[in-house]
Amino acid sequence: MSPDPIKTQAEHPDKYLAELPEDRRVAMEKLRDVLRKNLPAGFIETMNYGMIGYVVPHLLYPPGYHCDPEQPLPFINIASQKNWIAVYHMGLYADEKLIEWFKAEFPKYSRNKLDMGKSCIRFKKTNEIPYELIGDLAGRMSAEEWIAVYEKNLKR
Repeated sequence: MSPDPIKTQAEHPDKYLAELPEDRRVAMEKLRDVLRKNLPAGFIETMNYGMIGYVVPHLLYPPGYHCDPEQPLPFINIASQKNWIAVYHMGLYADEKLIEWFKAEFPKYSRNKLDMGKSCIRFKKTNEIPYELIGDLAGRMSAEEWIAVYEKNLKR
């Protein structure tokens, strides 16, 4: 992962959110709530790479993240960047069917063009974040399924 979040020293998601301007904080709190309600069991919330992260803990996946085995396996991160709010979903990068589904669904929830990188979905206007779609996306892959997809892609 190589996101470029606005630098923070926050060690807890609540502190991270408290540092944000009100409009960004409200949107990020809503995203956080949607993710926490929709993510399957097995993921935990933490600060990860300077962002709020949802990861597979070492307890479930002892090898950790191949780029830094001391880190738990990242799945979804959310961040308030300089010009947008970003949702980083590693499953989109690794699972072709999931990204195809997301690209097909996005126009049903937004009039805007999808602004996306390999795993990053960018929202320049906080009032245009499709929270329902992000919640649906978050619930589509269990921790066990993510581990299997991750390991399959590692072996390529």
